Amino acid sequence: MSPPHELPHPPAAPSDAPRDAPPDAPSGTSPSGSYVPAPGSAYDTEIVVVGAGAAGLSLVHRLCAAPPAGRARPTVTLVDAPPGPLRPPERTWCFWERPGGAYDDVLSASWDRLRLRGRDGDEVHCPLTPSRYKMLRSSDFERLVGARLDASPQLRRVTATVDRIDDLRPGAEVRGTTPQGAPLRMRARWVFDSRPPRALPPSRTLLLQHFRGWFVRTRQPSFDPSTADLMDFRTPQPPRGLSFGYVLPLNAYEALVEYTEFSPQPLDDAGYERALRHYTSRVLDLGAFEVTGVEQGVIPMTDARFPRRTGSSAFRIGTAGGATRPSTGYTFAAVQRQSAAVADAWARGRTPLPPPAYPARSRAMDGVMLRALATGRVDGARFFTQLFREVGPERMLRFLDGRTTWREDFAVGLRTPVLPMLRTAAELPWLPTRVRAGE
Repeated sequence: MSPPHELPHPPAAPSDAPRDAPPDAPSGTSPSGSYVPAPGSAYDTEIVVVGAGAAGLSLVHRLCAAPPAGRARPTVTLVDAPPGPLRPPERTWCFWERPGGAYDDVLSASWDRLRLRGRDGDEVHCPLTPSRYKMLRSSDFERLVGARLDASPQLRRVTATVDRIDDLRPGAEVRGTTPQGAPLRMRARWVFDSRPPRALPPSRTLLLQHFRGWFVRTRQPSFDPSTADLMDFRTPQPPRGLSFGYVLPLNAYEALVEYTEFSPQPLDDAGYERALRHYTSRVLDLGAFEVTGVEQGVIPMTDARFPRRTGSSAFRIGTAGGATRPSTGYTFAAVQRQSAAVADAWARGRTPLPPPAYPARSRAMDGVMLRALATGRVDGARFFTQLFREVGPERMLRFLDGRTTWREDFAVGLRTPVLPMLRTAAELPWLPTRVRAGE
């Protein structure tokens, strides 16, 4: 990917626009589809959220929840892309938390045990109690949040393709095009952009986490519904990076079975089919089964720094704002933390800058790990299996969430291949950052 798009040169703020204009009720739309500001208002809406994926919907959900006593809810406009290639396909999110979470009613499944399998078949069992590993389908999440938002009078939903976001200082203007071809222009006090970045920032290391998964239904009971296989390294390993199987049982007969690689380039269709056939038939020995659904994706794993602020009143959230953990690809839990922090900052009257999704030392450790994997200095399968076995599942999961102390991080570092990791850490500051082709 090439460098991320920047905001166009900001136009001058209208001379009569107050520096801290109060929010106004959302205005209407003209017959052409253009947004019409309410008479005398500085902004058409207080907050615009661009994109209705996990990050956009999560933030709107938080903003439209009950506010602190004495403060009204903000007026919010959610701009979703029209049906087509700009909308992501249905996908699965996984995360760990205690029972009683906001989305427990629509989970596809959850497990209180995880398992890793080494290349020779040795197993590392990871009990999670009191937490659970949760599986949520994007369609179920969207239906649940959409139903909750339908009762929010301060929310307006608009379908349009956003072309640019201009900085007004204060405020920002969102410009786009409706499905009917009409122009869309909205002025807002704050704008949050959750669209995937058009390009990745420069980085020293980039691996891709790419995968294809089958939802399978077997004729015979083949899965343990109480245990999810987080990483099964009994797969052929690529020359650079690593590969593993990933099994999320829905019941004894049904599961999501994925083949995943961390490597420089995705496979072609035939490559994924071969890998999945080998894993389901030769490794898992599932026998006869039916494929009832397919999902596929590519997640950049990079030490690039994603800017969370792109203007005086414009911010990026979700993957575009650095919510994807570079070492694992997990995003959903960080999105929830970011959304809660933004909503809390707004409620307190502060600038709602999304916080870093992970501490600086976590990002630094991820950068070393990615470089060590990319150069082949560490064996990825042995690396992860050893960490979970020696560090322990509870601390390891907190580490992956960026919630460990510096002492715990130091202890985790001592359980990695120390010399290769030290060599990698020493060379990183001297490596140039490079712009990389987009995916």
